[in-house]
Amino acid sequence: MTAPIIITAEMGKADQAWANGLRRAHFPVERNLVDAHITLFHHLPPSHLPEIKSRLAAIVAEYPAPVAYLTEVMLLGKGVAFRVDSLELLTMRDELADAFRGLLIPQDQATPKLHITVQNKVEPSAAKALHAHLSESFRPRPLAISGFAAHYYRGGPWEQIGRWTFRG
Repeated sequence: MTAPIIITAEMGKADQAWANGLRRAHFPVERNLVDAHITLFHHLPPSHLPEIKSRLAAIVAEYPAPVAYLTEVMLLGKGVAFRVDSLELLTMRDELADAFRGLLIPQDQATPKLHITVQNKVEPSAAKALHAHLSESFRPRPLAISGFAAHYYRGGPWEQIGRWTFRG
């Protein structure tokens, strides 16, 4: 069975643990099937896996870890996320998007609004309450980005293909 490939930016261990803790606390249990993540591409064709792996390996070898910041708590309507600002990460993503031209679905052709979702698919009132609660104490801060990961999407938990750590 073939499945689309999702590409994410990996967070540093402390930031990953923090974001996963928020997901466990606020995501509907039956929908919390994956760890917290920063999606870069939602749907790449599995037939291009060798090229995808090669390009991810080349980028992490060439570039150091990007500077990134959490800049605000976002209300998603039926969920809550933290906005991630990183010009360096977006530049790397643009380089990958150029390399994957012709393979991208419309959603992946646009520049993404990078974020980490900590709650989704809840009643709008619950999302508004969590947004207000998290916004009270939120202060912009650095976010560690350690590398990239690729996963197969099969409708449930993602199946990890590989991880690539920045070393440029």
